[in-house]
Amino acid sequence: MDSFLRCLPKVELHVHIEGTMEPDLLFKLAKRNNITLPFKDINELKEIYANFNDLKSFLDVLEKECSVLITSEDFYDLAWAYFQRVAADNVRHCEVFVDIHAHINRGVSLKCQFDGLIRACQKATKEINMTTALLLSFLRDESEQSALDILDKALEYREYFIGIGLESNEINNPPSKFIRLYKKAHELGLHCVAHAGEEGSSSYIKEALDLLKVERIDHSIHCIDDPILLKQIAQSQIPLTMCPLSNLKLKVVKKIHDLPLKLFLENHIRVTINSDDPAYFDGYILANFYAIQEAFQLSIQDWVQLTQNAIYAAFISNERRQELLKELEDILKNHQ
Repeated sequence: MDSFLRCLPKVELHVHIEGTMEPDLLFKLAKRNNITLPFKDINELKEIYANFNDLKSFLDVLEKECSVLITSEDFYDLAWAYFQRVAADNVRHCEVFVDIHAHINRGVSLKCQFDGLIRACQKATKEINMTTALLLSFLRDESEQSALDILDKALEYREYFIGIGLESNEINNPPSKFIRLYKKAHELGLHCVAHAGEEGSSSYIKEALDLLKVERIDHSIHCIDDPILLKQIAQSQIPLTMCPLSNLKLKVVKKIHDLPLKLFLENHIRVTINSDDPAYFDGYILANFYAIQEAFQLSIQDWVQLTQNAIYAAFISNERRQELLKELEDILKNHQ
């Protein structure tokens, strides 16, 4: 099964580019930009990564580490390293969150961010035949007006991103706080997704669906607490981007087997498997596949379904979708 999982054409729909910064790159960028990190070495950093208590404890560390991202070259190096790494896992398409809100708050210009990221995206297409897309991610613990202001400025680079997302601390920051932002995004023809139901209740998922009109829900673990909501998700075929190792490391679940994956599959919910912040949670997308397989002992047909779910949930052209489905079909022929 391991070789089959390795060969599957993968579509990653929930990954934060900042969360792909490996310790060696972190220290390299810190040295390049004369940034003093609050960690003495990689070993200390790995110890911190192994002991996150919850989402906030992770976000606090991430915020400190993002301070090394200053120039367009930094953003290029970060994204290109990720694309190269996941090409080895046979990722064929990825839609990457950029924490644009957080970087703007640090004084890093939009031009700086886009110049580096787009160069890496274009290189991925040209050199490793991987399609990529950017999603602008907004901080839910900041004001809606600040998000609207940033979105206005980002429109100068409209051709370089496909949609928006909502992230950071869920508690006391419901989706309803961002109705105007999402209304504007829809008017602009942007795709809309949102983190909901990771630490927040099922009501956050319902708000994201009903008020923000999102096309995908990121995480959404707590939808199982509301049978009516679960049925709504199944009937509407709204995709869910599950991140197993993230949920484990941040103690959303005690063990991988506690994730409601089987329930989702049995209810024909369009669930997908993703890595979230792989450098911090000890696993890129293939490692997440392996963790799921070890916990649930899924069949080949289950994995075909999960792969198809991701392909259909992606914001891609029908032509690209058919290409990926053909790749999956070819893999199946070779493993019969």
